[in-house]
Amino acid sequence: MQWLLKPKGYVAMEHIHYFQDERFYVKTGRLNVIIDGKRNILNPGDSIVVTKGLRHIAENYDNSDVECEVDYTPGLDYFVFMQCFIGLLKDKQYDVKGSVNIPKMAFCMYKTKCTALARPTSVPKPLFKFILPLFGAIGSVLGWDRLLKNYVGDINN
Repeated sequence: MQWLLKPKGYVAMEHIHYFQDERFYVKTGRLNVIIDGKRNILNPGDSIVVTKGLRHIAENYDNSDVECEVDYTPGLDYFVFMQCFIGLLKDKQYDVKGSVNIPKMAFCMYKTKCTALARPTSVPKPLFKFILPLFGAIGSVLGWDRLLKNYVGDINN
């Protein structure tokens, strides 16, 4: 995907991909990618691969935009993940820091059986495995299915 990160902007949260590698290729600007606590500064023409299972976050501390390409290998069902993620942000389902509503995102990932999911590092892995089905059940009771239907259509077909 083509990605634009505004000055002082960053990915909403440090996270881990379980089944995908993520590659950043910087076209313009300067991107900081922190992988397992190690800062990597990328300039135009540079790229870096974050291997699945490593915690990471990308940041722009400069005063100019960063344009880059971001690829996920394998692609899996990343489109479903992004439909839910962007849909929730569009519907203002985020916290004061701009992070997506984790319970609703977990609900979407559980209900769609999404394999391209990313776990926020603030949530320990055992808890993450527990909360996906928990928020799946809670969300169904609270009517979050209508949000999901807006993002990905009817998943029961």
